[in-house]
Amino acid sequence: MRIIAALCCVTALAGCAVFTSARENYDARQVIELIAYAQKIASLPAEEQRRELNASNQMLSKDRGPYGRIRLALLLALPGTAFNDDAKAAGLLEPLAGAATADPASAPNPMQQLAGLLYAQISERLREQRRTAQLREQLDALKAIERQIIEREQTRQK
Repeated sequence: MRIIAALCCVTALAGCAVFTSARENYDARQVIELIAYAQKIASLPAEEQRRELNASNQMLSKDRGPYGRIRLALLLALPGTAFNDDAKAAGLLEPLAGAATADPASAPNPMQQLAGLLYAQISERLREQRRTAQLREQLDALKAIERQIIEREQTRQK
């Protein structure tokens, strides 16, 4: 009787492993699709990119799952487009990236790994943009001080 119970437990555990493996394979295929999609949209003309953005927004409004979130984030993070919005892209990815690091005991699935990678890259780009803006403001302030000094010297010379 114990042997039958043990075999049942082993069979059940094997079934869970197969299910987990099938789910990971499905997620891995979706990640590959998203990477191919990102390559495709990067080379599209602006009008077709805009259509893809509209389609992705509609997809996300119907299903807020990881696939739709990452797809829209890829479009929003596309550099050089009129609709580039890194902050919104990071906002879409943050819950997925956070879920990937929330439980260190369990390994993140492929979709969470991709979301984490994209989130890290977009966040770094946002930090660089903020730093660039800060440096630009400092430079403008220094130029204003320089102008004031030049104006004072010219006033004194008269």
